[in-house]
Amino acid sequence: MIPGGGQPNMQQLLQQAQKMQQDLALAQEELANTEVDGQAGGGLVQATVTGSGELRSLRIDPKAVDPEDTETLADLIVAAVHAANENAQTLQQQKLGPLAQGLGGGIPGLPF
Repeated sequence: MIPGGGQPNMQQLLQQAQKMQQDLALAQEELANTEVDGQAGGGLVQATVTGSGELRSLRIDPKAVDPEDTETLADLIVAAVHAANENAQTLQQQKLGPLAQGLGGGIPGLPF
């Protein structure tokens, strides 16, 4: 509701939109620089991804390597990367969710 029934202050609206855009860019940059981990096989395989989902590292305990059963190792790798990406999505929701709500709802392309 606009006090006095006047027009909205366009300059103020533009400033608010610009600040929200800057806050969103800052949060996205922070996500790209934040690392989260995921693991599988009780820690035999650990994956590290950025908050934006980029795989940064993969650690495989030698106990997980069986030349006769590479399929299980592959499954552990996929599970660890999947767990890390789930943690990255949770971080995205924590960082970007409030900003998206401030924009009047979800942002297309983001999972919230």
